[in-house]
Amino acid sequence: MKAEEFTDIRYAVADGVATVTIDRPERMNSFRGRTVDELLSAFKLAWASREVAAVVLTGAGDRAFCAGGDVKERAETGGYGETEWGTFEVERLHRIIRDIPKPVIAAVNGAAIGGGHVLHVLCDLTVAAEHATFGQTGPRVGSFDAGFGSAYLARVVGEKRARQIWFLLEKFDAATAERWGLVNAVVPAGELLPTAQRWGTTIGSYSPTALRFLKHSFNADTDHIGGISHLAFDGLELYAHGEEGMEGARAFADKRPPDFTPYR
Repeated sequence: MKAEEFTDIRYAVADGVATVTIDRPERMNSFRGRTVDELLSAFKLAWASREVAAVVLTGAGDRAFCAGGDVKERAETGGYGETEWGTFEVERLHRIIRDIPKPVIAAVNGAAIGGGHVLHVLCDLTVAAEHATFGQTGPRVGSFDAGFGSAYLARVVGEKRARQIWFLLEKFDAATAERWGLVNAVVPAGELLPTAQRWGTTIGSYSPTALRFLKHSFNADTDHIGGISHLAFDGLELYAHGEEGMEGARAFADKRPPDFTPYR
């Protein structure tokens, strides 16, 4: 897929930095199948381009970085819409963020929730706007990430914090995220994208071979989580289409509390 064919994201390159923007602000930059396909294509373009030394991932507007999978579409259709290959490739998106041999910087411009929270966790660096919020929703909306989104998260913030994030589903602010080690810096909203792009430009002045080896070295200690992730996404596909999983999605769409009591 070529950049000019993108409808759900924007892709631009300047000063050695590819900026990938999820452009669905009317849906809190949540992703459907096409969004994920376009994100994969954008990261492949950045991977192959000799002009690109680093990637910035952000969202359109100031309300949301990414609110995860489009639960409203899932409630209405039972899935995340049509895709280029006929499969929902979010697991592959997780892998390419880790595997691309160039640092990826999340510029969190609002809510990083659910699957959007996982995306920022997987990025090499995160800079957050002061008004940004973070948190998980999976067990409330009939979903979970038992791969990198939980096991790798525990490496970043520690076991107790990771379990708190997933079991209590409380939102927390940017200052808390920085204190927990989830973000590298918190800046005023107007400085967010310039800061992330400046970091990318700085990275572009360094040896690309050294950076590639460093990124793969950092990843090596947690790459075994990829196997767990395969199992987790197989289980999620079964769960999300069952009655228990769909109750979470339907409740979200209906703006009511879910009732999971029949499934205990």
